Amino acid sequence: MDWSQYRFRSVWDLQAPPVAVYTALEQVDAYPRWWPQVRRVTRLDDSTGIVRVRSFLPYELVFTLQQKRRAPEIGVLEAAMTGDMEGWARWTVRPHANGTRALYEQEVRVRKALVRRLAVPGRPLLIANHALMMRGGRRGLAAALAV
Repeated sequence: MDWSQYRFRSVWDLQAPPVAVYTALEQVDAYPRWWPQVRRVTRLDDSTGIVRVRSFLPYELVFTLQQKRRAPEIGVLEAAMTGDMEGWARWTVRPHANGTRALYEQEVRVRKALVRRLAVPGRPLLIANHALMMRGGRRGLAAALAV
């Protein structure tokens, strides 16, 4: 097993129409306005940007995010990630109950040396750190969409 490889899955149920959720999620450069753990996004072109994230643990991850698939008609956004993390991330947005269910899936291999050294003993903390980040994102997006 490669201890520096992670697969994450998060479900966000939101009280907003799918088109509003999709629109917010496709505007990655606006994430720092509503997602506290996304510290900065620097757009390089229409489909690429550099993203800086930091959750509870005292380290920052910096990676390039490049759009690979944008399909609003089926509610899918997918991007490749390179840098401190390499792999992919995907949002799937669907109607659910009286709002929207946004499914986030991510498969990455961590390249940052500090995080790689902590991969075995710190794995539960790293997973909890990601969960806290995703919780902050869900809360932030829910608040932003409620305005």
